[in-house]
Amino acid sequence: MATHDVEDVEMIEARPRKKIRSSTKRKRATSPTDPPKAPQLFAPFRAVGLITNHIPFYMQTRSYKDATEGPRIHILTCLGKSWALWEGGKMGLLFVGPEVEDPISCLVMDGDAVWAASGVHVIKYLRGKEVARVSNPLRTPLAFVVLFGSQLLALTEDGGRMLIWEVSTHERALSATVQFDIGFTATSILHPATYLNKVLIASNEGDMQLWNIRTQTCIHKFSHSQLRTLPSQPQMSTPSSPITALTQSPAIDVVGVGFMSGEISVYDIRADERLMRMYMDNGGIKALSFRSDGHPILASASSSGHIALWDLDSGGRLLHLIRGAHDGAISALEWVPGQPVLISSGEDNSVKQWLYESPTAVPRLLKFRSGHHAPPHLIRFYGEDGKQLLSASADRTLRYISIVRDSRSYEMSQGSLARKATTLSKPLASLKFPPITSISYSSTRSKDWDDVLTAHADEMCVRSWTVLNKRLGKHTFNSAESSKRKSPAGVVKCVCVTACGNFGLAGSSTGEIHMWNMQSGLKRKSFKVGSCPQAVIDRLESSSATKKKASERAITGLASDALNRVVIATTSDGTTNFFDFHTCTLDQTMILPTSASSIVLQRDSGLFAVVCDDMVIRIIDIETRRIVRELSCGVHGRILDIAFSSDSRWMVAASLDSVIRTFDIPTGQLINAFRTPSVATSIAFSPANDFLATAHVDSVGIFLWANRSQYSEVAFRAISEDNIAEIALPSMQGSEEDEALQALEALGVEDTPTDVFSTPSQLDGDLVTLTLLPRTRWQTLLNLEVIQQRNKPKEPPKKPEHAPFFLPTLPGVEHRFAVEEKKQEKQDTHTRRLDTHAANSRSTFQKLLAELEKNGSSDDTLFDYIKSLSPAAIDVELRSLVSFNSLQQFLRAIKRRLQSHLDFEAVQTLQNVVLRMHADAIIESEGLRAELEELLKVQKKESGRVLDLLASSLGTLGFVRDTQ
Repeated sequence: MATHDVEDVEMIEARPRKKIRSSTKRKRATSPTDPPKAPQLFAPFRAVGLITNHIPFYMQTRSYKDATEGPRIHILTCLGKSWALWEGGKMGLLFVGPEVEDPISCLVMDGDAVWAASGVHVIKYLRGKEVARVSNPLRTPLAFVVLFGSQLLALTEDGGRMLIWEVSTHERALSATVQFDIGFTATSILHPATYLNKVLIASNEGDMQLWNIRTQTCIHKFSHSQLRTLPSQPQMSTPSSPITALTQSPAIDVVGVGFMSGEISVYDIRADERLMRMYMDNGGIKALSFRSDGHPILASASSSGHIALWDLDSGGRLLHLIRGAHDGAISALEWVPGQPVLISSGEDNSVKQWLYESPTAVPRLLKFRSGHHAPPHLIRFYGEDGKQLLSASADRTLRYISIVRDSRSYEMSQGSLARKATTLSKPLASLKFPPITSISYSSTRSKDWDDVLTAHADEMCVRSWTVLNKRLGKHTFNSAESSKRKSPAGVVKCVCVTACGNFGLAGSSTGEIHMWNMQSGLKRKSFKVGSCPQAVIDRLESSSATKKKASERAITGLASDALNRVVIATTSDGTTNFFDFHTCTLDQTMILPTSASSIVLQRDSGLFAVVCDDMVIRIIDIETRRIVRELSCGVHGRILDIAFSSDSRWMVAASLDSVIRTFDIPTGQLINAFRTPSVATSIAFSPANDFLATAHVDSVGIFLWANRSQYSEVAFRAISEDNIAEIALPSMQGSEEDEALQALEALGVEDTPTDVFSTPSQLDGDLVTLTLLPRTRWQTLLNLEVIQQRNKPKEPPKKPEHAPFFLPTLPGVEHRFAVEEKKQEKQDTHTRRLDTHAANSRSTFQKLLAELEKNGSSDDTLFDYIKSLSPAAIDVELRSLVSFNSLQQFLRAIKRRLQSHLDFEAVQTLQNVVLRMHADAIIESEGLRAELEELLKVQKKESGRVLDLLASSLGTLGFVRDTQ
């Protein structure tokens, strides 16, 4: 069937088009095989949902004079190849750095400057713009960076060297290089407080070294056995464990050391002895931080997402343990100086602030900013304004994401899971719902009851959600209770909320469809697809797996129309079933060539698209119930998701070959395609037609692509599958509106897109073409003298009454004093030289006539200028034709225009007016009489041809009228 349609398309394309004559100005269409310079339709705009990654954040506090709200907190987080600066008070986004070539490995701040280590470079930024960079001359990547006064210290990725730059000078040259001994792999650097020109360097082998960076000498070495043994205990041979955390305490000479084994040492580096030992279960130590507001408390974070508080006055007694503070490994911990606030960031794409109201009270979550910590696999726009998204991820969460302001995004609550996790001593993530496989919503009654339905993996129930209350809804619809006891209960595969928002439907893997009331939660109706049609059984192979598949008939797609008349369901065996919404009867079954995997309905147009396993999107009309378009998405990868534009003009499809294609539905042609670096698992088109949202397999963010046709001219033409450009994913932009506008201005397309089908000035050379100007324009020119005589004033203007002699005034509506009247009269006097110059000057009309006669160019420029003038201006220009040459040129121009069959009524009018004005001059001149005789011959010929055409048309019209 698909092959037959393709052949039909090829036959249509091969049909000869209408012959294009040489007299037309139709532009030549470009070949569809030309490679596109860039994606013409969508341009990268920005990414949303990115907060941080596994790189530790950097916190900076700034105190201001007479400040009443305490110090201002700035948090610098890494976003992969860019960075983001957040304001700690409201967790608002301040700046976003530009993308770099390599992923960022470390971030530090120095005043307003941001230093980022990326590959072999360390780049300095000021207010989000790069101002300087230093590079490793050894061309090895850098892993750790720290600012030490006027010097910049960096460790190489292999841990064998430490590089020192002097960044206070303009040259920023490399001042020294420190080579470590074999068996010492440096991982981090710490400057002990009050230690001049000295730094502590931790290693992957569990040892530490104290170095003087001015002399480049090692002062002291701390072995792993000393770091992990108390002074009262004899030194024992303990297995080495990498040092993963190193921090300075408020006490001088005392540092905190964390090991991969989960052990924590509070160590005095001057006395070279261990003061305390603590131990965390379930993972190694990832970060340490000492409280600095007078309470001797140490906070530690583990790779399993727990945060522990230790009382140092009690010898390292455990005060509190926050289990599941993050859903992944914690990358950094920092106490806010002078405040009982702890800031933590983790690999779960979140930054959280914890408040400790008292040493004995359980800490509570104060503020946070978070996103998905697993790549989202299902996204849909929510509402009609296109400003928010619903996204589901493998992290078992449903999130509401605002594309306008990041602070409005949140995670939909699943209940008091933290309390249950504490009571049951289970991880928080294990209590969340399974990953969502299908989402449907209707915002019509969102203020009255639940408006979102979700189906979950391997579950027989459907859950409702309320976006207004940001939480799980009141009802859980169980499809197993609705089915018969003897029949096996099926897993819910897809859901649908009706356009009115009153009913929710769910399709199961056993072929049953159930409908519930969204307000009361009661079951209303059931639909059954019945047995497999014989045509489908004949098409399938006779194997056990195939028979099982045919018997189950799993529902893969579900939709209802805008008026609740039809319920549409697709099955895994390749059928589309149309049910009556009110009687639940099966009206019609349409058999597809292959299995159907999903369905998308555009309620406004009555079209729904079915994704088939043969990599073809079939668009079906609900009214006629026939396939109206078949869109092929290549042969290299199956289709993962599709989306309609709000006006049903385009169909966007994402496939496994990392290509996002856009089809023009009326023509069925591929008009845009671009390849992304990673596979797009889900796409959504904004109801406002301004953005396309995509989710990818290797990123936790959602990427927005601007629709160029909303703000610039885009030429739509068919493109080939062989020439698809690869485009990088959008980067995260700042929240400033100016930056967003500048980003849109930079997305310029062709200034003048190629007009493939332009309207010609003349359809056929044998036809008579008019000017398309109003008829009154030429009638006014013919009767201009009569109109001027009619509009002539009957009485002369009356002289206004004189003002007092001492206040001379000027005539007019407003009273104006004529103080400089005598001087003005002197200035207005004309000279003979000016009169002579004005007599010799030529108007634009006369210049065009002269150029036309000299160059022999087209008459279009002259007659376009005439058509742009008013009747009075045309009359003045024609009266200025007083010389022999000007009259001869004009008569020849009229003759050529008559022969071209263009502007017929304008030529007749101009000919009439000129002959009336200059009849005496034309009769007296023999040359002009000869031109007039040639014009008369052309006029008789063209007039006779027009009269013949009119007579033929009138005869045909009369014959048709008489036959009726």
